[in-house]
Amino acid sequence: MNNKFIYLLAFCSGFCIMGIELLGGRILAPYFGSSIHIWGSIITVFMLSLSFGYLLGGKLSTRSVSLKHYGIIFILAGLTILPIVYFAQALMELIFVNIEDSRYGSLLAATGLFFIPTLFIGMLSPYSVRLLTTHQDNSGNIAGNLYFTSTLGSALGTIITSFYLVLYFDVNNIVLSFSFTLIILGLTAWFVCLLRREKTVY
Repeated sequence: MNNKFIYLLAFCSGFCIMGIELLGGRILAPYFGSSIHIWGSIITVFMLSLSFGYLLGGKLSTRSVSLKHYGIIFILAGLTILPIVYFAQALMELIFVNIEDSRYGSLLAATGLFFIPTLFIGMLSPYSVRLLTTHQDNSGNIAGNLYFTSTLGSALGTIITSFYLVLYFDVNNIVLSFSFTLIILGLTAWFVCLLRREKTVY
């Protein structure tokens, strides 16, 4: 298994998740505004979702790991991003009409839109560590390198999305590009697995 390929996937997943989080403010703003409690809702949902994703990904990695399963998580993350594009407006209209307080309305809307895809993306980090770890002695070093790579991707995703992408592209198109990127990465991982006839690691 090519370790550089795993690091590349971790970098891209970090890029996508922070890009989506940053766009969350733009998505919610037409209905709930852009005050600090809107961002509080978005950040809370992303942090909680990532934490549960880390937990589930860690548990999944103790059972069996393979590049094929890793790719499936990417594909699921990409697919669950799509409702943000196609159903966000209807969901926010429903919440806006029924919940007067924008604090709780934004929290519920952010949960409905971002919790599931962020959960899947959160699963990738512990799963990546398990894929890369061949000896227990170097697990700490691998985890450090992986989180460095993923966080670097997140930093670049934040600045590129905020400085450039939002200036030239529609928000929905950017979200779609993140979705397709994750799906393509997942399919690539699956293809590499089949090409190498990789066996599941127990």
